[in-house]
Amino acid sequence: MFDNKYFGIILTFATYEIGKFINSKLKTPLANPLLISIALCIAFLKVTGISYEDYKIGGDFIMFFIAPATVAMVVDLFENFGELKKNLVPVLMGTILGSVISILFAIIASKITGLNENLVVSSIPQTITTAIAMPLTEEYGGNSSITAVLVVLRGVSGAVMASIIMKVFKINDPTAAGVAIGTSSHAVGTSEARKLGEIEGAMSGLSIAMAGLVTVLLMPFAMELVNLFF
Repeated sequence: MFDNKYFGIILTFATYEIGKFINSKLKTPLANPLLISIALCIAFLKVTGISYEDYKIGGDFIMFFIAPATVAMVVDLFENFGELKKNLVPVLMGTILGSVISILFAIIASKITGLNENLVVSSIPQTITTAIAMPLTEEYGGNSSITAVLVVLRGVSGAVMASIIMKVFKINDPTAAGVAIGTSSHAVGTSEARKLGEIEGAMSGLSIAMAGLVTVLLMPFAMELVNLFF
């Protein structure tokens, strides 16, 4: 009964709609719809005893749309192309520096906590979109399932903390806010950036693609560091 793609799709959409409803009532970033949806899906599968493999049939169908959904964010960029031209150098420097720091942090944190090489490789692409992170991890011998979990956690935490961080550090420039969110927490964070403003959403969407490209280019150098320290 449950071993078909419709079950996974319906469960995912239903729990996400519940998450959106809760978020609209509580009006807090902590009630992130994606986080609520994940928790509800896990709880439902545990209570009913339905296997993850049955859910994954529909889950994989949804995964197919991650890449085109990411590309669709470029529409905002097209509509705010003038803003990009005015801030091209800061945007480039922001995404490059953010990606470098993310990679170094993953390696240093893994060394301090004593993770093995496989886990280190799996954690390096955590700040970029799933569509790029998972195949990149597999190419270098990591575990794409672990990467997927870390990507989701990074995105949700970024979405939850984005507006708080902007207020604490008084980041009022919409381009700077968008670049910071998109570089550090990919598409999930971008959904929150769009709530902050049109320019924030556009710059965040652009930063997803740029951070992904930078991370792909830096991955061979990151692996040299991994081989050196692990």
